[in-house]
Amino acid sequence: MTTHPTADHQASNNRSAYLTFTLLFLLYMFDYIDRLVISSLFPFLKQEWGLTDTHCGLLISAVYWSILLFSLPASIAVDRWSRKKSIGIMSLLWGFACIACAFTHNFTQLFAARSVIGIGEAGYAPGGTAMISALFPQEKRARMLGIWNVAIPLGGALGVALGGIIAQYFGWRHAFGIMAIPGIIVALLFFKVKDYRTVELMGVTGKEDAEKRDRMGIADIAIQFIKNKTLIANNFAFAGNAFVTAALLTWLPSYFNRLEGLPMSKAGPKSAVVMLMAIVGAPLGGYLADRWQQKRKTARLLFPSLSSLTTAVILLIAFTFLRGNLQYVALLFGGVSAIAFVPASVAVTQDVVHPGLRAISLSLCVIVQHLFGSALGPPFIGSLSDRYSLETAMQFLPIFAFLAGILYFAGAFFYVNDAAQVEQVEIVMED
Repeated sequence: MTTHPTADHQASNNRSAYLTFTLLFLLYMFDYIDRLVISSLFPFLKQEWGLTDTHCGLLISAVYWSILLFSLPASIAVDRWSRKKSIGIMSLLWGFACIACAFTHNFTQLFAARSVIGIGEAGYAPGGTAMISALFPQEKRARMLGIWNVAIPLGGALGVALGGIIAQYFGWRHAFGIMAIPGIIVALLFFKVKDYRTVELMGVTGKEDAEKRDRMGIADIAIQFIKNKTLIANNFAFAGNAFVTAALLTWLPSYFNRLEGLPMSKAGPKSAVVMLMAIVGAPLGGYLADRWQQKRKTARLLFPSLSSLTTAVILLIAFTFLRGNLQYVALLFGGVSAIAFVPASVAVTQDVVHPGLRAISLSLCVIVQHLFGSALGPPFIGSLSDRYSLETAMQFLPIFAFLAGILYFAGAFFYVNDAAQVEQVEIVMED
């Protein structure tokens, strides 16, 4: 139903929109640098503090659990207060928390500092997604989100590769500080960008008069999510894939270190190349999903279904049947497919909700993906590694990618109807 012509596309060709997008990209990159730099520091922490693989997995999960707990309140501030102020403050918080990691002296202190990083990052993805969805037209949404999500593998790869090198030559504490400072600078610059005016939560309140619009109450807002079958399937599918990607980002360096005997200064960069293949997968996934949607309205769910099933097959072959160079080639292809679902899946969280609830919508996706995916993946694989071996543990990953593919396919049956219920309202940029 439509009450006002949409103007989401108003700033798509504006230089200010692309400047904002560039800064959002850089912040997302430093987000993942600060989040994953610790992956290449595991051998140093295990040697100095006697940590187990389960401990190391928990240091990754600390960030995700904080994001899970604080994502919703942070996204409410994004949607109802200010996008640029919320994002700027959060970025500064995670940057200084990353620096604080360099001054810790035991597992408990490092776990606490990592948790603060997660508090800072809690509302960043919802806030950035909401801004991009407002700055660019709906038909380009998955494509631009795909380009933006290139920052995830790029940041993860830089964090893992440079972290290992810095730790090898200067000590693991220096890795935290050196990687955090550039992100803090970008965060300060973000306070200067243009924001869009907060969208009023107005909606149609009755079936008898389709033009009657009142302020949405808590019950009206809740219905946007509770009865939205598309979002439910999409968010749980996202969680299945997040389980896989978080575990891969965390454990690939250690996998190459143990199975191939590589030092972390080499295992980290080798893993980083696999992660960097997502630079192809993310924009390609967004582009293909948008192109397919021109012919099939459910493409933003069908495409991630296909990419998830492809990832499951690749990882099954790579970790079960292959070793050496052939395994590495397979993992490179897996690096492309494992992230290809993100742009379309994130776009779905924006397509089927009121424009004034976009950050909250993605935050609910973040909560689900961390609760059932990202926060569980690293310690789950770590615990299996402690009990059996890391080689055996990695063979469980294809199961979760397969389940994600099935859930996306199921969600496609509800997308058209749920998208048709969305109010289209004007987005106005502030001076």
